[in-house]
Amino acid sequence: MPHDSAPGGMTALITGAGSGIGQALAVEASRRGLGLVLVGRRRPSLDATKALLRPGTRCLVLPADVTLSQDREALVNAVRDHAGGLDFLVNNAGLVWAGALSAMDDHTLTALVSTNLMAPLALTRDFLPLLSAAAGRVVNIGSLLGDIPYPLFAGYCASKYGLRGLSDALRRELRCQGVGVTYAAPRGARTPATEALEPLLALLDMPTDPPAAIAKRIWAAALAGADTAYPAGPERLFVLLQRLFPRLVDAAVRRQLRRGPLDALMPAPQPGRRAGPRVDCLPLV
Repeated sequence: MPHDSAPGGMTALITGAGSGIGQALAVEASRRGLGLVLVGRRRPSLDATKALLRPGTRCLVLPADVTLSQDREALVNAVRDHAGGLDFLVNNAGLVWAGALSAMDDHTLTALVSTNLMAPLALTRDFLPLLSAAAGRVVNIGSLLGDIPYPLFAGYCASKYGLRGLSDALRRELRCQGVGVTYAAPRGARTPATEALEPLLALLDMPTDPPAAIAKRIWAAALAGADTAYPAGPERLFVLLQRLFPRLVDAAVRRQLRRGPLDALMPAPQPGRRAGPRVDCLPLV
């Protein structure tokens, strides 16, 4: 399969398609000739993404909450009726909450795991018949924090570690059904949603990338049938160090934490409200 275009008639469903990386993935998929199913919680945001697509792109807009079983069932039925099959299931919808674990209530933790891990797990299960019929591919959008854990992101790291493990297990399980799996681990998207975390990101040396660049890398990997998509550069070394010499990473993180009081950079939790700001995807070193 070529890197710069997809065979005619192929369809990709993208969750979280209304903003950030999801919107960029949709635009890039349109540029490469794929038909699209745009999924997200807010119709206006999805319509805004649709307006950015290449003219003539086949597109179905489906507002849905992927953490709800009835919404997932409706998605499967709509895609079956619309396209008959599915070539790419892109599990992109995700939540990031920054803050101390002690400040996160059950609602926050449940939302993180439900959106970042349970939804991709359930969506993949539900769409397997359509993916198998098309010899399709699951594309799970993780994070480098699924390889390198960072303080103040414990819940997010746990969910992305789980998504990485899920991707590896599914790749082995679904091979006999002709379904491939690509796990993508971007650094993070440079979007308005990350602005609330800028002081913290600066302290921890966490740069961001343009969503369009992230989307190009992910689609190049997915269309080539690659197992993974990681950023080029020093991040690959950091991942290797974490796996082989985790104490070196521990020491580097400790040095970063000495630069300033992290608590002063975090929004104060309020009773009855979820702790920390929400962003589209967290960047790393």
